[in-house]
Amino acid sequence: MKADLHLHTCYSPDSNSSVENIVAHCKKFGIGCVAVTDHNAIEGGLRMQEIAPFPVIVGEEVKSNAGEIIGYFLKERIPAGLSPRDVISRIKDQGGLVCLPHPFDGLGRYPLKANERDSLLDQIDIIEVFNARSIRNNFSQQALDFAEEHGLLKSAGSDAHSVSEVGNAYVEITEFNGPEEFKQALASGTIGGHRNSVKNRVLTALTTMPKRIRYKLLCTK
Repeated sequence: MKADLHLHTCYSPDSNSSVENIVAHCKKFGIGCVAVTDHNAIEGGLRMQEIAPFPVIVGEEVKSNAGEIIGYFLKERIPAGLSPRDVISRIKDQGGLVCLPHPFDGLGRYPLKANERDSLLDQIDIIEVFNARSIRNNFSQQALDFAEEHGLLKSAGSDAHSVSEVGNAYVEITEFNGPEEFKQALASGTIGGHRNSVKNRVLTALTTMPKRIRYKLLCTK
């Protein structure tokens, strides 16, 4: 089945995608599994898990004080602003898996800083080697080389912030039950998909701008 392992719902401050519309899109285009990785929130993943007829991994893209880290198979939200070590510890305490999203893409992104990444290698499970919103191909190649050099599992995700982007990047994997079987499925998985269009990224940024402004204002109060 095709698994999109990085996407955002309306529970993220930079997405207006409803959970229901994402589920409908997945059914229409043959996406058989998703990981919902909203920014500093897990409500979207929990909600989708309730209504989707396919496997949903509850995840979170946590903004640590040194860059973003994804936790998979979470039960509780992890707050933003913690150190990378504390974020990873909280993921592991929940029996979850640690993934580094877009690890070499710093163009408007927040990859985990290299010194932190290298000092925590033994705690990292997965490297995202294809992110459909990364503008340059060399970002994906660097991530792939890094994952292979260090023997880490490889994932891919659309990083969708609009419904139409869901499924643009995926991993073809076998069915799984829980984190350990998921790791086995990833180990034999096949990366597929294509990059999102620049036009789509611009439209998403424009349509979510009011929401992002409100969110930033709330965070500064």
